[in-house]
Amino acid sequence: MSLLLALLLSLSPALAGELAGVTMSDSATIAGQPLVLNGLGLREKYFLDIYVGGLYLPAKTHDGAAAIEQDVPKLIRMQFVYSSVPAAKMVATYEEGFATNPRTKGLEGQIATFLGLLVDMHSGDVMELEYAPGTGTTLRVQGKALGTIPGVEFMRLVFSNYIGPDAYGQLRDGMLGG
Repeated sequence: MSLLLALLLSLSPALAGELAGVTMSDSATIAGQPLVLNGLGLREKYFLDIYVGGLYLPAKTHDGAAAIEQDVPKLIRMQFVYSSVPAAKMVATYEEGFATNPRTKGLEGQIATFLGLLVDMHSGDVMELEYAPGTGTTLRVQGKALGTIPGVEFMRLVFSNYIGPDAYGQLRDGMLGG
């Protein structure tokens, strides 16, 4: 009987996605809506692995623009693999992405609030950007909500930094299932 069970379990589909030693669940729930893992991507800088990012959406897509524009629950989960990423480095990275993004116009106050929420991250830490329509984008670290930035336009700005046309290619392509 146990041999049959082992055989059946080995034939069942994987229950998680894996990349660079990081395993993420195949599903999540935001605002009561089930989401599926769309894809996993790796963020590198100077040939160093920084974090693995997972994109969760209501339905899988390879279309970053559609994923950004839809006003539906969605989630970006980042599990850090680099030993330490200071908040100041994360702020600088976001500022660099926002500087060339035309979506920033009119969102300067929300951007400043968001950047003020960032904290130091260490290997194994999980940071999430959770969007719920009508509520906004909640920044979570280790499951704890650090703050919520209201508005669909802010979500579109932040998500475009990850899966938009000017996003870091390896991370974007992986998160979009490429």
